[in-house]
Amino acid sequence: MNGNPASVPKLVMRDIDKRFGNVHALTDINVEVHRGEFITIVGPSGCGKTTLLRIAAGLEMPTSGDVLLDGAPAGGPGPKRGMVFQKFALFPHMNVQQNIDFGLELKKVPRDKRREIIAKYLQLLGLESFAETYPRQLSGGMQQRVAIARALVIEPEILLMDEPFAALDAQIRISMQEMLLELVRQTHITTLFVTHSVEEAIYLADKVFVLSQRPAKVARVIEVGQAAEWKQMKFPEAEQAPGFLALKKEVWSLIRH
Repeated sequence: MNGNPASVPKLVMRDIDKRFGNVHALTDINVEVHRGEFITIVGPSGCGKTTLLRIAAGLEMPTSGDVLLDGAPAGGPGPKRGMVFQKFALFPHMNVQQNIDFGLELKKVPRDKRREIIAKYLQLLGLESFAETYPRQLSGGMQQRVAIARALVIEPEILLMDEPFAALDAQIRISMQEMLLELVRQTHITTLFVTHSVEEAIYLADKVFVLSQRPAKVARVIEVGQAAEWKQMKFPEAEQAPGFLALKKEVWSLIRH
């Protein structure tokens, strides 16, 4: 690995193997995520996508293999990695602003600085008019915006997302995908995103990692890139683009086989 920091991948998962007793979940997994990349992970149901993401986050230890951040052992969870789950996991007794503030308070960021950072992310995620609102008063999409803001506010170097839009209805899900794409363009945050939706994976990704059946390995890495014809389109138009349809067919073929 080259010593130049710009050439060192942000996150490396090397020769990852994971077993739960007699269940062999992952085998010989190798993933590299470079700075500013948006990586999506898809695969058959139950193949271990979430397990792989939890290993990337330090929430689960591999049976064997290494996880590196900036070329050094990643260890357990830490502020360099922000996690967004499928379930919003907001504190019901805290309003939007307090939920977003939680991580900053833990880091002992001065109050004035916290206000400034919170205001930035309220604006970025379209939450300014909901600052005093409690989670129970918000739609699922708005709650997930709060969860994303709470993950971003501590300014992690990599954002890990575990099927964050799976519980949302189709219309809200599309608006959240478009919002996330714009957010990533503005912040350039490195992102690793697990989804069971092939369409979502292709729309969001620079690269799609397709996992095989369990024990899962990387069946193929598909390069998408930001220059793809549909990247400047809204989702309903994007998924009709010829290049999008061709990739969708390829990914589905890999998952089925």
